[in-house]
Amino acid sequence: MSDWSTRLVQLARAEWQHLTQVQRSDRLWQMPVAAALATGLPLLVGAWFGHIEFGLVSSLGGLVFVHTPNTPMQHRMVVLMACAFAMTACYATGVICHFAPGWAVPAITFLTAVVTMLVRLYAMGPPGSLFFVMAAAIGAYTPVQVEDLPRSVGLLFLGAFMAVLIAFAYSLWALRLRAPQEPPETAPPSFDFVVFDSVVIGAFVGLSLALAQALGLSRPYWVPITCLAVIQGASLRAVWIRQLHRVLGTAAGLLVAWAILSLPLGPWSVAFVLMGLSFVIEISVVRHYGLAVMFITPLTILLADAAHLGSVAPGPLVQSRFIDTALGCAVALLGAWCLHDRRFRILVGRPMRRLIPPRLLR
Repeated sequence: MSDWSTRLVQLARAEWQHLTQVQRSDRLWQMPVAAALATGLPLLVGAWFGHIEFGLVSSLGGLVFVHTPNTPMQHRMVVLMACAFAMTACYATGVICHFAPGWAVPAITFLTAVVTMLVRLYAMGPPGSLFFVMAAAIGAYTPVQVEDLPRSVGLLFLGAFMAVLIAFAYSLWALRLRAPQEPPETAPPSFDFVVFDSVVIGAFVGLSLALAQALGLSRPYWVPITCLAVIQGASLRAVWIRQLHRVLGTAAGLLVAWAILSLPLGPWSVAFVLMGLSFVIEISVVRHYGLAVMFITPLTILLADAAHLGSVAPGPLVQSRFIDTALGCAVALLGAWCLHDRRFRILVGRPMRRLIPPRLLR
């Protein structure tokens, strides 16, 4: 066997090892249960009153629960209340952009940059700024009337508030079983990590959305979500592995979504399916990202389109979602290369530094 073929086999084995590696998890089993309740209870309430579309909006706010840190009670409650406010503000901004479609791209770009800055400044862990941007992107492409805007924003806030209450009850139990960790010490904010990276990430997320709109994709909101999920890797290698996980996991997840959407789902069954998906995601996401994406894909499809089940054929929906994922991953890979290229950082970073007062750089 020649040298190049030997290296190719070794590279393939290394990639396969990265793709199949399963991490250990120290999460309490109560955490996935609480996450499922935070996502599913608003849907159960909506099904009870015959308005599943209201429950879906509140369920989106329930994603605040996944930001619960393993810290003392007073710290985690402050973090979760801040996340609930941020999620509501991002969704409200997105819904407002629905009435001015031309503002969607700059608004999503600005929100992504600002939220990423705040997440990095306060050393928040995964999923970082992902769900905040997802709420804004879904809100920007959710058809609502002007008079329904306060109700939609209020429903999301109620879901976020319920998630905070569930997190409080879960924390009372979890802190009896396991001692909390100390809050992360925030290092002095650096320009490159907090400002430069966040602006570049926001620019490429906005670029992905602009490309999705230019190509006339039916659901362009999924492209920036995918782009942000992939580009947040700590290194170019991590971004590449996450992209593979994202594409392969989405391909498998679309098959799961197609099977779910082919079932005669009603409001109650949608609620229980979403709760089951949330439970599995929180169990698997710390063990294997690709496996988690396999269930994240049908979860997000249901969150965005469950109110229109029966009026949309599963086949075209699944096909468009895969195209959205491929486009988002391609833009994310380009953005990651720029983020981790020294020449690009010098070329773009120097003029960006001139816009910031010297006292802030110090």
